[in-house]
Amino acid sequence: MDFGKTDNIEAIDFTLPKDHPSTERMLTGLKSGRRPDFTFHLGCAKWGLKEWAGLLYPVGTLEKDFLRYYVQQFNCIELNALFYRLPPKSLIKRWVNIAGESFRFCPKFSNSISHVRQLKFAGWATDLFVDHALAFGTKLGPCFLQLSDRFGIERFQDLKDYLNNLPSNFKTCVELRNPAWFRNIQQVENTFSLMNILKLTAVITDTPGRRDCLHMRLTSPTVFIRFAGNNVAGSDQSRIDAWAGRIKAWIDSGITEVYFYVHNHNGKYLLELCKYAIEKFNSACGAGLKPLNLMEDQSVKNGRLF
Repeated sequence: MDFGKTDNIEAIDFTLPKDHPSTERMLTGLKSGRRPDFTFHLGCAKWGLKEWAGLLYPVGTLEKDFLRYYVQQFNCIELNALFYRLPPKSLIKRWVNIAGESFRFCPKFSNSISHVRQLKFAGWATDLFVDHALAFGTKLGPCFLQLSDRFGIERFQDLKDYLNNLPSNFKTCVELRNPAWFRNIQQVENTFSLMNILKLTAVITDTPGRRDCLHMRLTSPTVFIRFAGNNVAGSDQSRIDAWAGRIKAWIDSGITEVYFYVHNHNGKYLLELCKYAIEKFNSACGAGLKPLNLMEDQSVKNGRLF
């Protein structure tokens, strides 16, 4: 994830902010205590990286078979494929048949909707995207609407109109990126209140150079977090530890599901970071995630990243 990338890591305060007051109000309205139907999902943005050969799948594995190995280790995917083009439904159904019953696909809204048209005159494109997304059936998680960096607060009415016209039962998470959304207090209140009313989820993005996107506002019982690692083992571990504590508090307050997506440019380190996060969330939150079982790899054996 290049968004929020910075070379000056040492200057960043990675302390998690306190919950926004609106989060406290939302949690107060939930049934207190861990829900019996609570689920925790953790995954990556891709199911195949060349650095994963010999770790996640055997050396020589064909690209078409990467998903078969990915779903044995993770229980969700932040699916970028639909962002660039809509695959045939026959291919989507093949993906669905490979994944287990508890696996969830979280497809990103098409680029033509969010970045090219920027939500204007995007009705037909949205209908097409929704139609393809529904092909995931019971394995469809929340769909991910990532707004363009150029989509500023002056477009609030466009956002409101677009979100109001989404199917009422179509679970959607929204990521705001333009800095203006976090500077105008009244307008940002209007925006997050709208998501709360429509039962949509505000994406929380934890990336070094854009700490404003770490807004700590929950607008629904679903939590959707995008976490960017920094290739700094001690720092990244501490950040995961802090998230474990916060997420546990939210679980205890009654949230129903968590989606935690880990990003990092170094593929081998990404898997090690996921391995640590799974172990931490299982021990601290009772997440029930399957431990990450990596294959033998000489470079890891001789000097583990953690």
